[in-house]
Amino acid sequence: MVIDMKINLIEANQDLGVKVDGADLGPHILTENFKDRNIPIKKVDKPKVEKEKDRKNRQKNLNGVNKFDEELYKVIDKIKRNGEFPLTIGGDHTIAIATALASIKNEDNLGIIWIDAHGDYNTFETTITGNLHGLPLAAVNGLCQKLTTFHQGNYFKHENTVIVGGRDIDDWEMPNLVKDNIKIFSTNDIHRYGVKKIMEEAFKIASNGTNGVHISYDIDVIDPLLAPGVSVPAISGISLNEAYEITDELINHKDYIKSMDLVEYNPTKDIDDKTKKIAINILEKVIKELS
Repeated sequence: MVIDMKINLIEANQDLGVKVDGADLGPHILTENFKDRNIPIKKVDKPKVEKEKDRKNRQKNLNGVNKFDEELYKVIDKIKRNGEFPLTIGGDHTIAIATALASIKNEDNLGIIWIDAHGDYNTFETTITGNLHGLPLAAVNGLCQKLTTFHQGNYFKHENTVIVGGRDIDDWEMPNLVKDNIKIFSTNDIHRYGVKKIMEEAFKIASNGTNGVHISYDIDVIDPLLAPGVSVPAISGISLNEAYEITDELINHKDYIKSMDLVEYNPTKDIDDKTKKIAINILEKVIKELS
């Protein structure tokens, strides 16, 4: 993040990557809070297709996800070419395939910090559910190229890829992470060592030899008792203090950050707007620093 860089908010209204409905409604609800600011807001809506939910199909909604991501990729690419900063609000985590790859296309060489309860490092062969939001980190690392047909540029390197907050990783997914030597800081690591130390290590890895870092922040990293408004909750998550500390550490390392997502807010699963308020607080912190 460069302080004088003009921020753009992007609504990535997509939920085709997950069987559960509702994540496509989150971005518009969150951007409503910023409509009175002098911030450009762009949006990409999911294509009008019938959503597949067959558990046996390991490539559910592939065409729809690709169509959406290709459009989002073009939007992020244009923002980056204009020398502006894209802050994208999802939507399920497949939106990050477009945002991360459009960013590295313009920066040539980036690291990535994936703040998430899940690894999102499945392939079409290892996914248990066929929900494509479990594949995006693998996709931006050059696996699952059926999900990146629109991309012209480099992929992220394994040695500059970091997962922060991982605790719900599939049995078939873990060998993919081990094979590619992806660094994982678990929720327990955060509790044990503290946010500051973990995030300093994460930025050290992601920025080593790169031109900057893409941040993808999944709200489901927070304990679902505190933030219930997500499509796939994972128990025993981080606390609110830890979630906000992570945001503070992002701001402390702002000079490294070239683009950012906040994803997976599902208002249909929220209780008393708990998750909405948390997401808005995170966005407020980031936008305040950029504006």
